[in-house]
Amino acid sequence: MEKYNQMKQILDSVAEDMEKAQSGNKAAGTRVRSAMQDIKNLAQELRKDVLEMRKQE
Repeated sequence: MEKYNQMKQILDSVAEDMEKAQSGNKAAGTRVRSAMQDIKNLAQELRKDVLEMRKQE
């Protein structure tokens, strides 16, 4: 559950940068892409954890 909460926290924190990126701010776009990469990595780890939990049942 910790990784899921981390993903939500990153997503919430990047909302302002997302708006700036849509307005053409290139630096904000870079921060959004970086945050999305972090979310992707956490999602992959969470996926592995869920599979491990499933195997233990």
